[in-house]
Amino acid sequence: MFTKALVRTPGEDFGRGLTTSKLGPPSYELVLKQHEAYIENLRSLGLEVIVLPAEPRYPDAYFVEDTAIVTPHLAVITNPGAPSRRGEEATIEPVLAGYRRTFRIRPPATVDGGDVLMVENHFFIGISERTNRDGALALGRLLEKHGHTWSVVRVGSGLHLKSSVNYLGHGTLLVTRDYAEREEFKAYSKVILDKKEAYAANTLWINGTLLTPAGFPKVRFKLEPLGLPIIELDVSEVRKMDGGLTCLSLRF
Repeated sequence: MFTKALVRTPGEDFGRGLTTSKLGPPSYELVLKQHEAYIENLRSLGLEVIVLPAEPRYPDAYFVEDTAIVTPHLAVITNPGAPSRRGEEATIEPVLAGYRRTFRIRPPATVDGGDVLMVENHFFIGISERTNRDGALALGRLLEKHGHTWSVVRVGSGLHLKSSVNYLGHGTLLVTRDYAEREEFKAYSKVILDKKEAYAANTLWINGTLLTPAGFPKVRFKLEPLGLPIIELDVSEVRKMDGGLTCLSLRF
């Protein structure tokens, strides 16, 4: 059960962040509206939302999920894989220190929170362009010392592991076709996305409700048999910056 969420307001320079998207220039006015709607929905689900101000030196800083991994027992402050994002975590650590004992990932190890999927007490740690093997092992050892289990997953496509795989509760994963047959996930039930709607793999489960990107009707059709409330949110401007619903907050 999540009770809190940490978010950061996008800065005016958010459109200068890292992206591989070819969806056109993002709108600052619109991303602020979409971000506020995201916050209001978190609050509607019973979460206390801690809102941090924009970080002008770091255009990607509103993707707060990449800066930390928070479990019921500890908070691990990451060392982001993209050099331009290193430093974002400095203002996250003192906030999380008020709620959890904090630990750090040290160079040359790198970890992005978007590569870390929590499924009950188990953590899947993706090795990607942003999270290296040293980072995965360092994080895994910290998690293990505090009672969690973990395993490593090679990220074959997508920016982060959670670009392709997310947890829907009750032993069910939402996965893209590229991950549907992966050995690491064979023990779980799966909802498999069509290739054209793979972006919606970044659906967020919070306290029994699913937040999913708007505009993907086949995904909603596949989610409805789960019997969970579904909230569709417009994240068009975040998508232009290679972001999604999970990376906009740290839930704990």
